[in-house]
Amino acid sequence: MPRYGLNEIMQLYAPKVATAIVIANMIGTGVFTTLGFQLLELQSPVLILVLWAVGGLSALCGAMCYAELGTRYPGSGGEVHFLGTLVHPYAGFLSGCVSATIGFAAPTALAALTFGTYLSAVSEQVNPTWAATLLIVSLVLIHAKTHSRSGSGQYLLTALKLCLIVFFIVWALLKGPDFTGQLSFTAPISWREAFGASSAVALIFINYAYSGWNAATYILSEMENPAKNLPKVLLFGCGLVAVLYVLLNAVFIVSAPISELRGKVEIGFVVANAIAGEAGGTLVAIVLAGILISTVSAMVLAGPRALQRLGEDNRLFAPLAKRNRDGIPARAILFMAAIALVFLWTSTFREILLFSGLMMAANTFVTVAALFISRRNPQPVLNKTFQVPFFPLPVLIFLGITGWTVVYSVQEYPIQLLLLVLISIIGFPLYKRYHLTPSD
Repeated sequence: MPRYGLNEIMQLYAPKVATAIVIANMIGTGVFTTLGFQLLELQSPVLILVLWAVGGLSALCGAMCYAELGTRYPGSGGEVHFLGTLVHPYAGFLSGCVSATIGFAAPTALAALTFGTYLSAVSEQVNPTWAATLLIVSLVLIHAKTHSRSGSGQYLLTALKLCLIVFFIVWALLKGPDFTGQLSFTAPISWREAFGASSAVALIFINYAYSGWNAATYILSEMENPAKNLPKVLLFGCGLVAVLYVLLNAVFIVSAPISELRGKVEIGFVVANAIAGEAGGTLVAIVLAGILISTVSAMVLAGPRALQRLGEDNRLFAPLAKRNRDGIPARAILFMAAIALVFLWTSTFREILLFSGLMMAANTFVTVAALFISRRNPQPVLNKTFQVPFFPLPVLIFLGITGWTVVYSVQEYPIQLLLLVLISIIGFPLYKRYHLTPSD
């Protein structure tokens, strides 16, 4: 392991902090709010757990692809950097616009709003929107300062999040009512249901819950020894979250009547009330609020790196590329937070979820597909560069699962496709006018 001076250490994210960023970005509102919608679409709880496992497989395959791209093309910015390098600078520019304005800002608003909602369940005097606003502003003030405060705080918040989730799972299994009959693994699963529209809808919500697995690539240039640590960070983070997601949903299903879970957003409250009554609901509200602090924190930390890369390549966004004396893109953090606040005050929970879900899926789909271009690139591969095992199988698995959900989402919600096309059209003249060439 290379040795660094004190200043260099303060400017590099250690593997454990980068792993914390991945886990914290993944574990958010989706796993605690979407099971009720899936039970409306599907009759088999076992099939729902299978789909959660499929979502985890998709995230793992995507993480492997990003690990290869990240170690071969090191640099912060995630999809912005990869697409700009492999496809075309405009592809990176457009991806950056989507990532910054939707991929991170919208989920940040969504997680913060859910945080406020949980607090309002504890006290009716709490306004969810104002609580969410206060959370975003507070975390911006923290992460716009120094790496030492930002990184250590993120690691501790994520450790707290994992402890709270494990506690909830153990508590429900030991103290909860027994509804294990609702999860019968001997009952046959309808293949028509498994590969039909209902499963596609359920997988849209599940993939949203898994989104964030690519977060470490946004801080790649700030990570300690990325060629060695990025694959470990992505694969360990995704694997751990996948296991927790399947366990958590299984606990939900066996701890409360399905009739009470179906169609509900507040799944955690329903389960807690079934276990310990009103006191349990209050406890869960506090626990989930604490978990979501880490989620919003990770998004505020990772998302602005896409804006930073965008500013490095485009005059229009050049101010966002500037860093403070600690090497942090403080202006980009403030800009993304402002967009998140606009979403927070102008959109509903469902609108943010559906809109951001399609945009993020399309963004990662194109980026993973770019791995085929990377493999054909004559550029020499660096020593010890990670390569996707069993290539191209993981790539095809990810593209197949993600593509299925994107196609069905577009069929059901064509307005999202229209907005994506409009963003592409409007963005091109801005790119042509303000793009910085190497000679600049």
